[in-house]
Amino acid sequence: MRNIRLKPGFFRPDLSNFSSIQTLLGDFINDRNSPSLLNEFYIQKVKSLSRNSWGDGAPFEKVVASNEDLKDLLTKPHLIKNSICIIEPAEHVGTNLAGEKVRASSNIACLCQYISDCDSILIPLWKTGKLDSSLLRDLLENCLAVLIEGGHPSVKDPESFSNLNISLNDLLSFTEDLILSRGLKTAPSIFICLGHQLAAQAHINLIKKITNEILNDLNPNIVSSIHYENLKEKCRKIVSVGENLTVYKEIHDFENTNKFCVAKGWNDPSFAVALNEIPEVGKVELIHYEHSGLHPSKAFAELLLHHEVTSENDIGIVEQSISFEKNLNIVMFHSDEVNEEAILFANWAYGEIHKALIPIRKNIAVSPHSWFLKLPSSIEIVCSTMSEGTLCTQVSATCINYKDYETQHIRRSFTFQFHPELLDDLREFKKSGLPSYDKLKNDDGVRMLIRVIYESITE
Repeated sequence: MRNIRLKPGFFRPDLSNFSSIQTLLGDFINDRNSPSLLNEFYIQKVKSLSRNSWGDGAPFEKVVASNEDLKDLLTKPHLIKNSICIIEPAEHVGTNLAGEKVRASSNIACLCQYISDCDSILIPLWKTGKLDSSLLRDLLENCLAVLIEGGHPSVKDPESFSNLNISLNDLLSFTEDLILSRGLKTAPSIFICLGHQLAAQAHINLIKKITNEILNDLNPNIVSSIHYENLKEKCRKIVSVGENLTVYKEIHDFENTNKFCVAKGWNDPSFAVALNEIPEVGKVELIHYEHSGLHPSKAFAELLLHHEVTSENDIGIVEQSISFEKNLNIVMFHSDEVNEEAILFANWAYGEIHKALIPIRKNIAVSPHSWFLKLPSSIEIVCSTMSEGTLCTQVSATCINYKDYETQHIRRSFTFQFHPELLDDLREFKKSGLPSYDKLKNDDGVRMLIRVIYESITE
């Protein structure tokens, strides 16, 4: 990788580090009116920040094009640990009302640099194709945070990825690996829009894999008979619920609400992700997730009740922001959505597996099935969206929890259907101009993004 800065920081070369980044992120979310601590450093360089994008030069020069670039970066750990990594599954996230194809990843890089002088490394998988998984894993586990961007293809339609250099199956395999990589002292992941949808399908894939492996390949001599049968019984029930759970959408007219089926069972390509009832473009209000419990599938009530326990146990960043900051308005830019049935199912299944593994974790840890212990312990739906008094997207964000078997400490990653890096105009800063620090500090989406990064790296 040629012509890259070898010292972390753009405004303050070689002075940017974890402590300074953390402090600057915290100062940004601390209030809505104080000036930036970097003010004196903006004068000389802020213009190049606002005018450039990927490949135009500093601070957007760190673009991975090959496995050789990954190898080169891995020789520079001081750069990796003080940078975020941005994954692009597609070349743009959609076309805005101005007719512009929006490459939203540049906004993330711009925000992190402007607010905290945190560098970014871009991995455009849509362009590079599948990269060496071990090299990529080493990079992503050791950076500050990983952000998986949105994109225009649909997770329910493999053909929509045909014009990219990476297939849907390869992206899902990458996402599964990323979900399993959230261990002690590893980077948190933040999945946005298409990333949010890839994560949802990856959860279902991982649950299929572990239940299949337990039911067909697990040696009964690994654990005691009672624990073995308990684990198998849990998996048989998970498979049964997964195969029979039906996903419904609602259509509202002036007088009636009608339900219609969009997917039957976890093998349906629309089980995890389906077309939203109404495409969402522009600002909507975040609200707490809730459900009446009324649903045609018999298992739904159990899944919902389990989720209520999860929610009570894990009051997180997003929920607190909704409660304390009030009337949070964020930008949506999507036509597909993650189905609440799929996430409620995944949360319940992860919980059942986690409980069954707790008493036999030491046996599993030294077996060929040790990857079981890398699975999340729960996944919580943390908010929905409301627009003009109508519920729009039930699963607007999720919190993926990993409860350490030994310490009971919880690590987190997050997924967002919305685009916290985009403002009302849905434009790249390179084209619209970099907003003032004050404007960014008062934008709910930007504040949410920075808060989640701050809290995630502080854990």
